[in-house]
Amino acid sequence: MVSDVHGNARDLVRAGEGADALVCLGDLVLFLDYADHSRGIFPDLFGVENAHRIVALRTARRFEEARELGARLWAGVGGDRAAVIEQAVRKQYAEMFAAFPTPTYATYGNVDIPSLWPQYAGPGTTVLDGERVEIGGWVFGFVGGGLRTPMRTPFEISDEEYAAKIEAVGEVDVLCTHIPPEVPELVYDTVARRFERGSRALLDAIRRTRPRYALFGHVHQPLARRMRIGATECVNVGHFAGTGKPWALEW
Repeated sequence: MVSDVHGNARDLVRAGEGADALVCLGDLVLFLDYADHSRGIFPDLFGVENAHRIVALRTARRFEEARELGARLWAGVGGDRAAVIEQAVRKQYAEMFAAFPTPTYATYGNVDIPSLWPQYAGPGTTVLDGERVEIGGWVFGFVGGGLRTPMRTPFEISDEEYAAKIEAVGEVDVLCTHIPPEVPELVYDTVARRFERGSRALLDAIRRTRPRYALFGHVHQPLARRMRIGATECVNVGHFAGTGKPWALEW
């Protein structure tokens, strides 16, 4: 089980070793590494110094200034911004999807571009969003993407659309999402020093349907990596880009 891969194809190749299947909870793309500002699409285009500047602004929650800086930098590039980003994302996706073992079950993160996934997911990779699948006799439900934030990442959707996908999944043994339920200890990032967006609909579904596990990522350095909500063990499976280590679910 991995999440927040963010370009770490080297360790992804080995992530499924010894497992019956690999589950990926999204965020394959690395746009900007907050720990190493030299890595990602942004510094490749605009340099490390500008990466330092935009990280500082975002960390200080000066989002409007960060957007203004980004706009000035993009104006200097010329051409079609969307096409430039897509070309860079395609290069990363080709490497990431080639690293997936068979079988892999995956859903999108908030920085992913879902429309591109069908072009890279091979026959051994099953992509699910608002859907269920049986793995080893247990039913797994998958809900991808994130909720809307000032960061304006590529795959942010409305609370209503997200809740509809949660509802479509229904009762499962393992509920797999990219973002966590809306619980302060699970959504607070201790390094970024901010609350990320969690889902109230997900929290309500956990309390109502009582899955054995609720598994997620998104928050890279959470205040709490796991906690029990009623009958459900809630687990942040980890920041794979940083650790290179998958989290194992055994039954």
